[in-house]
Amino acid sequence: MSNKVLVVASGGGHWIQMRRLQPAFDGLDVAFASVHAAYAEEVPRHRFYAIRDVTRWDRIGLAILVAQLTFILLRERPRVVVTTGSAPGMIALALAKYLLRARTMWIDSIANCEQISGSGARARRFSDVWLTQWPHLQRTGGPDCWGAVL
Repeated sequence: MSNKVLVVASGGGHWIQMRRLQPAFDGLDVAFASVHAAYAEEVPRHRFYAIRDVTRWDRIGLAILVAQLTFILLRERPRVVVTTGSAPGMIALALAKYLLRARTMWIDSIANCEQISGSGARARRFSDVWLTQWPHLQRTGGPDCWGAVL
């Protein structure tokens, strides 16, 4: 059985939260993808892919991102894809689910304390595990709350 994991996080707080979760991936074959090439320096013993940062209104950027993520997924062939969010993470989950039948996990940003994020709500249908970091946002049927990174 493959122990490959692809971790996808946008910049800023999404990346910081994923880095705080990194000990959970010890002993696994982990590759990272994020929107800033400089982040590669923070994960020196892992494969790293720089991907395009997009919004849902950037159609050309979305097409480029889909191509980048498809290449990464087909190259890495992860068994599990985990993201702390934003559009690139949601797209990665959808592609992983449909291209590779990979297991997927969405961890909504801790910044979304009043409601699940827009991307998080959309990612629900592509997520095997759908999490919020706020106990009061947990609902029957999801999202679940397993704790927070802070």
